[in-house]
Amino acid sequence: MMDLLRQDREVWDLFTRKEEYEESDRDRFDRFPYYQSRHRDVFVPRASQILVENGFSCEYPESQPFAICLSHDVDTVYRPLHVSGLEIVKALRAKRLLHAGSIIRELSPGKCRKQTFEEITGLEESYGARSAFYVLALEKGAREHAYPVEDLEQEISALRDRGWEVGLHGGCEAYRDFDGLVKEKRYLESILDRKVTGYRSHYLRFRVPETWELLERAGFLYDTTLGYPDCIGFRNGMCHPFRPFDLDRGREMAILEIPLVVMDRTLLLHMRLNPERAWNRMKRLLEAVERYHGVITVLWHNEFMTGDPLRFYRKILEYGHEKGAWMTGGHEIAAWWGKGRMRPPPGP
Repeated sequence: MMDLLRQDREVWDLFTRKEEYEESDRDRFDRFPYYQSRHRDVFVPRASQILVENGFSCEYPESQPFAICLSHDVDTVYRPLHVSGLEIVKALRAKRLLHAGSIIRELSPGKCRKQTFEEITGLEESYGARSAFYVLALEKGAREHAYPVEDLEQEISALRDRGWEVGLHGGCEAYRDFDGLVKEKRYLESILDRKVTGYRSHYLRFRVPETWELLERAGFLYDTTLGYPDCIGFRNGMCHPFRPFDLDRGREMAILEIPLVVMDRTLLLHMRLNPERAWNRMKRLLEAVERYHGVITVLWHNEFMTGDPLRFYRKILEYGHEKGAWMTGGHEIAAWWGKGRMRPPPGP
């Protein structure tokens, strides 16, 4: 695969993210944004296209045509006080006293928001799908500490036992701090009582190739952070999982990247698209991945599982179900890929 991509210098530079090795302006979260990239057509998986057109083939369980990697970053589990206050006022004005009382009771310490993991997994299960939940494992007092992971012990254990994946949502500094990364990984493993294999950085913070190197050293099976925060699409031209190539050391890395293609906030907020145009962009990406028998990773935060964003997520599930896609979490895809599911072209 590497030799084939090297034959086209432009595609090789795209695949390896060469431009990210250069000094460039990064946003306030230390991210390389789409607007800084010289590669503009992120809706075409150029690297995967070249591989498939030259004979590479992929296979999935039960001959499914492509895969949708479903994922949720659990940034928060508690209802913000100002949101609860507004809902109480609205309920009182509407004379819905029972509803107002239920919201007040939820303000007690340790009470999780009503968007439960059971509701999310129940929806996915109705479409024959599973997903991965990436949770924060920060100690109290740490930057961006939003909840003690112990508060979720019952929920994440239930997810694990039912076949859903729980991965690490690395804190703000984990993408460049090896000791902190390992500490968070071990903390989550102690709660989960299972090895954690999957990773995504909080705020999509990422450094090429440094973050891959840290994840490799820390013993992760895969990462699924590589996506733009300000635009959906194929950041390095791949719509397949791949092993990154470190240009500094001239080597293929052991970590598997399942690139992130669509994030809810990016599509529904940052890109300022109306619902119809947002779905058209989403469908265009889904069709491209289906064409090249690839994998499209979708990130839908748990707090987006309400109203119009929830209906949009359901539409993705409906599309995948109708097309016969394999809809599952990152670990299952990484394990499947590790068995050599992308095959080189046949010999002459």
